[in-house]
Amino acid sequence: MYKKSILLVIAFFFATNSLFAHVVVKELEQMSRTDTALLYLELGYKHILPLGFDHILFVLSLFLLSANLRIVLWQSLAFTIAHSLTLAMAMYQVVEVSPKIVEPLIALSIVFVALQNIFTKTLKPSRIGIVFLFGLVHGLGFAGVLSELGLPKNAYMMSLLTFNIGVELGQLSVILLAYFLFGKWFSDKPFYQQYIVNPLSILISMTAFYWVIERSFF
Repeated sequence: MYKKSILLVIAFFFATNSLFAHVVVKELEQMSRTDTALLYLELGYKHILPLGFDHILFVLSLFLLSANLRIVLWQSLAFTIAHSLTLAMAMYQVVEVSPKIVEPLIALSIVFVALQNIFTKTLKPSRIGIVFLFGLVHGLGFAGVLSELGLPKNAYMMSLLTFNIGVELGQLSVILLAYFLFGKWFSDKPFYQQYIVNPLSILISMTAFYWVIERSFF
């Protein structure tokens, strides 16, 4: 089972055509529901850590404006609810949006949130709404990746749910890592905004802006 899980995880991230995805789904449908649930939980987590660099930067940007865990977790929850909605709608073929539109928008959402950290000194209630809207876009990105592998018909909803839970656990891991690396120790210091928030936000926004260009024109 362990070797099969590793092979399927590798297949998930390197599947490039529908025929290969179909073979992987056939393998999944021969697994027990418990093993399938655990596998999709792992896939969801690994889609954030370590493979989802753009999503890591988005979650880190959420953390930078306020290192208060309660506030950050509320933002993370809004993001999770939103991306779960569009992921489910896309996987059930209720909505379909081209990756050529979704991927640049994901990068643009990172630019926006990172720049907001620089020019907004206090967290505003509108931040939750913004995060929710961007979560809807990110959910379509998750769907693009997940559709390459597909979902086993005998555990379709369960696999989708556990994938979402894995994504959320990955996001929480990013938040907690940021908190214990620098948020807990420096967020109340007078230099926090100038020497931690601003430089990191500038670096994130520049990286994401490069992705906007790359994903739009190349």
